[in-house]
Amino acid sequence: MTLTATTHVPTATPGRYIGRLCKHFAHKIPTSFDEQQGRIAFAFGLTLLNAEHDGLRLTVQSRDQAQLDKLKHVVASHFERFAWQEALSLDWH
Repeated sequence: MTLTATTHVPTATPGRYIGRLCKHFAHKIPTSFDEQQGRIAFAFGLTLLNAEHDGLRLTVQSRDQAQLDKLKHVVASHFERFAWQEALSLDWH
């Protein structure tokens, strides 16, 4: 069973955040990305990033709640550091 959480962040530059997050993690784990989408494969779950017309959609998937919570924390803490100029934060659903 796979658990999933998603969030949408309104931004005019979703491709910039996809690139920053994927490049950051690419030094340690498998990633792939372009201007429209990204994929980050953590040992404890998967993160998918998708540019939308009004922002960025982030989806995290993991096998259990503890790993999902860890993944949400890791992705949010890094995203919020990269997005400090826009003061963006993630609200998972």
